[in-house]
Amino acid sequence: MNLRQEATGLRITEARFKVHVPTRRNARLQAVMAAVDADAELYALWVAQNVNAVTRLGMSDHGPVHMHLVANLALHLLRLLMKRGVQPSAVTDHGLEPDDAEVIVTLAALLHDVGMSIHRLNHEEYSLIIADRKLPALLAPAYPDPARRALVQSDILHAIISHRKGGRPLTLEAGIVRVADALDMAKGRSRLPFERGEVNIHSVSAMAIEDVRIEEGTDKPIRVRIDMRNSAGIFQVDSLLKEKLKGSGLEPYVEVLAETTGREETLVRTFRL
Repeated sequence: MNLRQEATGLRITEARFKVHVPTRRNARLQAVMAAVDADAELYALWVAQNVNAVTRLGMSDHGPVHMHLVANLALHLLRLLMKRGVQPSAVTDHGLEPDDAEVIVTLAALLHDVGMSIHRLNHEEYSLIIADRKLPALLAPAYPDPARRALVQSDILHAIISHRKGGRPLTLEAGIVRVADALDMAKGRSRLPFERGEVNIHSVSAMAIEDVRIEEGTDKPIRVRIDMRNSAGIFQVDSLLKEKLKGSGLEPYVEVLAETTGREETLVRTFRL
């Protein structure tokens, strides 16, 4: 199923794209995701942030599909790290549980770009304002204790602000969200701007990425495999992903392997300034 083709560019009047993560046996995450699914205002904000990004600015997808993919990527990264004995900061610093760390990375991923509904410029700060308003209701079903809820909410907000350029994650969870955001780089994300004629290094390099796979590594807990159909995709890896990985705190745990698959495909034949 091509999620981008089905949902990128959706209007609020059209059928909703369902955001889903594998909650497994995490009752708190199940309760939070039920609240997310029932929140029509949050979905409207996702649509609004995508209108600003794609329609008004000619950027790549920043809507419900991006939220869905980043949340799933973040949760997968966290679970691979915990499987190899790496403890989340919510556990080591606050005495919370791994289930709480899963809630933190999921909600931070789902809310990290919500400020784009206002403007791209300084959207991380706007995301904090909106998230701080939305989080009490989203967390309440899983966290009736206000003290526990406050700790979880604080770490979610920290992860949101840390995804910005130059952000300095102080928690494992924040570093995970920062890297997960960069890993949504496959060609579908830039399809609409590219087809509308937004031909630049960002759109072309994103179109060059065929697939991104996250696997359990050998020397390190996580191996990221990136399949490129054109070597222009190196820009996505060496510039964008490298920038997000650097300083994330995940450097000791992640190895990245990018390869061109088969014969290179021509993406742009002529480029004029």
